[in-house]
Amino acid sequence: MNHAEIAHSQNSEDLPPLLQKAVEELITGKYLNALLDILHFQSSNVWTADMLTKVMAYFHAQEVMFTLSSLQMSIKSYLKNLLYQPRQLLSEFQQLDQQQFQTAMKHLFNSRKHHLEMGNIILDWDKTRERIFQSPGVNRTLFLITLDKCFLALSALDCVDILSQVLRSSAVNYLQPDVTRSLPNVLQEDAFRNLSTVFKDLYDKTSANTQRALYGWMKQILQKSYNRSEFNESTSWVSAENLRILGRYMVHLPIEEILKISLSEIRLFISYDNATKQLDTVYDITPELAQAFLERINSSGFDMRNTSTIYRQDCISFKAVYGENELGLLVCFYDDMEQMDAAVARALLHQMIKCNQLKGFQAEVQKLKSQLLNIAMQNQTLNDILGSLSDAVVGLTSSQLESLSPEAVHNAIATLNQVSGWAKSQVIILSSKYLTYEKVLSFYNVSQMGTLVTGIGTQSFYSMNPKELSQIIRGTTSQYLSDLSPAQQQGILRKIAASGDFSSSIKAIQGAFFKEISLSDLWKQTGYNSSMMKEKELRRSQALYLYELLSKKNYPVDLLSTGQLVKGVTCQHVESMGTDFFLNTFKLFEKNLHLLSPYQVNCLAWKFWKVSNASIPPFLLLVLPIEYLEYVSGPLCIPFIESLGKTEMDLLNPSLHKKNAVLQKVQECLNGSIADEYDVDQLGNLICHLPPAFLHGRMSLKAMATALHQFKLCQQLSHEQKTEIKYKLLELYGSPNNWTAETTLDVGPFIALLSKGELNVLTEKFPDIILQIVKTIGPISSAEELLSAVFESVSNATASIESPLTRHDCLGTRTPSSDEIIKLAEANVFWSVQELKCMDGGTFDKNVELLGTVSGFNSSQLIALKEKAKQVWGSLPDWRSYHVVSLGRIALALTEHEIEELDLHSIDTVSVLSQQTEWTLTQARSILQGFLEDSGQTISTLKSFDLVGLGAVLCALNSTEIMSIRTAEFSAAVARIGLLFCSTPVLRQFKKITESVFGTATSWNGSILQEIGTIAGGLNEDELKTFDKNLMPYFQPIAIRCIPPEIFQALSPEQIANLGAENAAVVTRLQRDRLNASQLQSLQLALDGARTSTPETHSDASTTQVVQTPAPSGE
Repeated sequence: MNHAEIAHSQNSEDLPPLLQKAVEELITGKYLNALLDILHFQSSNVWTADMLTKVMAYFHAQEVMFTLSSLQMSIKSYLKNLLYQPRQLLSEFQQLDQQQFQTAMKHLFNSRKHHLEMGNIILDWDKTRERIFQSPGVNRTLFLITLDKCFLALSALDCVDILSQVLRSSAVNYLQPDVTRSLPNVLQEDAFRNLSTVFKDLYDKTSANTQRALYGWMKQILQKSYNRSEFNESTSWVSAENLRILGRYMVHLPIEEILKISLSEIRLFISYDNATKQLDTVYDITPELAQAFLERINSSGFDMRNTSTIYRQDCISFKAVYGENELGLLVCFYDDMEQMDAAVARALLHQMIKCNQLKGFQAEVQKLKSQLLNIAMQNQTLNDILGSLSDAVVGLTSSQLESLSPEAVHNAIATLNQVSGWAKSQVIILSSKYLTYEKVLSFYNVSQMGTLVTGIGTQSFYSMNPKELSQIIRGTTSQYLSDLSPAQQQGILRKIAASGDFSSSIKAIQGAFFKEISLSDLWKQTGYNSSMMKEKELRRSQALYLYELLSKKNYPVDLLSTGQLVKGVTCQHVESMGTDFFLNTFKLFEKNLHLLSPYQVNCLAWKFWKVSNASIPPFLLLVLPIEYLEYVSGPLCIPFIESLGKTEMDLLNPSLHKKNAVLQKVQECLNGSIADEYDVDQLGNLICHLPPAFLHGRMSLKAMATALHQFKLCQQLSHEQKTEIKYKLLELYGSPNNWTAETTLDVGPFIALLSKGELNVLTEKFPDIILQIVKTIGPISSAEELLSAVFESVSNATASIESPLTRHDCLGTRTPSSDEIIKLAEANVFWSVQELKCMDGGTFDKNVELLGTVSGFNSSQLIALKEKAKQVWGSLPDWRSYHVVSLGRIALALTEHEIEELDLHSIDTVSVLSQQTEWTLTQARSILQGFLEDSGQTISTLKSFDLVGLGAVLCALNSTEIMSIRTAEFSAAVARIGLLFCSTPVLRQFKKITESVFGTATSWNGSILQEIGTIAGGLNEDELKTFDKNLMPYFQPIAIRCIPPEIFQALSPEQIANLGAENAAVVTRLQRDRLNASQLQSLQLALDGARTSTPETHSDASTTQVVQTPAPSGE
């Protein structure tokens, strides 16, 4: 033997066999196997000091040049790379022996260790595990390998536990229908129940085809375990226990199977304690299935109409059906109305409060509620039984609600305040009745009103005692504050602000309501601290002011950890952070990325590049100039894609040119194709931005099956992208003529891309599914063919029967029914003008609010509906505010003369009208005049809540009127006024009055520019030129769009270069056309996110000003 062989022999004798195996694996580069063997060795052996010496001696004998540090580096580097190569990881996992696999699973899923120590080699295991579970690709590998190896290597219960952990991170993508082929078809009872529970918990996160496949898998195992001797053609394998195990998957049972279920098993199932809970969750049940279950329950001797008794049968005690809600959502389809008495009808209505959770069939549910309502009201007045009608009261018409006595509403308030789904007009009527009875508006009365709080008039809030208002802000009613209109919120704030209690109230105000406090009101208060900001939502102007103020007395980390205050961080703040502090707190910025502006993200990116370009998070490269993308290559590719995939690209707002460059880089990183589900995992949200040509030629069908869910989440796919997706879906699923119900559900909104012929086939086969999908699709422009097919399907199925009272000019004209109007939603646009004219008055009264939300009605249709309103409600002066409010878009058909006839004394009525965006200037002027005359006000007496409520109507003011607005009221409403797109002359007048609040324009800072929004579009040439270049990013994008081109051109190249990418992106073509070469070059720099200069500290964006407190009179 030569010298080396002798050394090898001696060393191998010194090393325990498992350790020697590990060392040999290290030499051959099988690091994962070696790592797992060492960990297993350590679990039953003590690692002695000389062990490492022996390992190193072994390396030396093998002439392998490892040092301790190089070995540690190699292992770390290997693991890091493996986490970015999930396919490679899968391959390596498949090659593990049973013992290594068990060790891997133990350390991944059951280990409490923070570090893995192998002698002197230490790995940060917490960090590695976090990285593993954050990677969609690695999670997929763990899922596949668990299915592949786990049930052979570990106990079934352990494997189910591991599957549960992996699936909860991203069930939709991993659980595809074909996965069921990999599930074990024999499982011990406990493991099967646990795995079934996991699948039941994930039901809503999986596709319809997967739900069907998982039902098939569960059925197969349940059938095997069912006693074969009892199982023949006429009896069913569906026992009470099996129904319980199926849970929500019971909706996949065929009707014929349900009708075969043994009556004793049905009785037993209904008697289970959790049966109601299970039946409460079958949101996707169909009427046919529900009726089959109800029929079986009824046949089992279960008294479906028993509302009070408890009786015994076959020694099983049955609870009262309706007292205990035994039937769950099945009750939504109960249709045995014969000889039903009023008490049963009311009990059923009480149960039906949950029917709004069903995925579809709302028209049928409302029809049933309406029938039950009629039975419940037999021999009773509405006043007597109002409190026992549950949420069926939503089906009462305005005239029925108007007929109620104030006392009846007061007595029923405990029911009414919990009902959801009220129309605005109903809330106004009921609130008014309740408050008529109560006479005085107090904290107690308001706290009793629940959801009806939104019907209290702004003026009523303003008339309340400020102390009582402060209690409302703090009490349980505060949860409804965000549902109030901006005018109502402003009414509350204005009253509290005028009292001495505003400072403590500001601290108590939480959530979105805080955003309504004006900057000038914030300036006047003291005593802020960082902890009180945690529960508040801030506008950027508020955040800029508060961050600057609080940074004087608080550590930046305390401010950043509040969340919302990150909106107030300026580039100067970022620039002044020390390197270590910045790198340690960057995760707080990353966590709140959705709150940051693209300009702030750009500042963070430059800071990161400057202090640590090697470790810059890859998504930040997106906001730097295009050439920085060149740094993305090789090992950086996958982190770059994954990092972008978890970020909403639109948050970073790249220019089109840069976005295309990024997508080109992504395609390079993917080697020019989306090969499989691993690529889809990595892409995440990025898939929404891939160019149509890439989707067309470079995406495999295997990838498409996984990508469909991701595509459905995309907000703004282009028509071309959608077309390519359609072709891929047709390739994947074949002709729509052969689609199943599940495939139709899974394709979802993309059915809108099919041809009219294909749509007709689907609407005929699956009318209810198509209606369900249509509810999720936006305005008509995106789905005209689909809506047209739905309209034909619904109107053909329910061809209206002419009433004997049909008007002569309506003979032979089909008339819209309530049922149709509810089902059609946006598809109501296809009613002809004549059909709308012939609509029954009661049908119109009942559905006016829904008709008022249809965005596609043209002016002729709107006029027909307006005339119908006059026919039903009488002449315009007789219309109440709730009538006007219920019109929605129909109000746009009112002429200036008709608007003058309306009663517009209430700012709440005007507030609803001003939300419509299509008024002509003359109509807006009529609304303004009507409000001033009917409320007995002049412009100079308007309060801030009036200004907020008038909204877009303010654009109809002339210059004299604007200058007579009181400064104090204007300052409280300025942020809302700054959201309006008024003409330049109007903005110029608003700018003048803004100067009387915030001082001359040239002295404004960043928080003021953010506060005033579009009003900054009223600046003149000289004023604009004087703004420091570092303030340019603080103009709101909507303000940039409002600057006239001839004034915009006055900006210097330096100012334009500092606009920030978001502002540069909204520069209009007309503004751009006026710029010279130097200015255009600067604009490109801004779009690219180029660094033009180091921010200077002297022009801070949020320095606190000396507050000009306007005199109370506003003089």
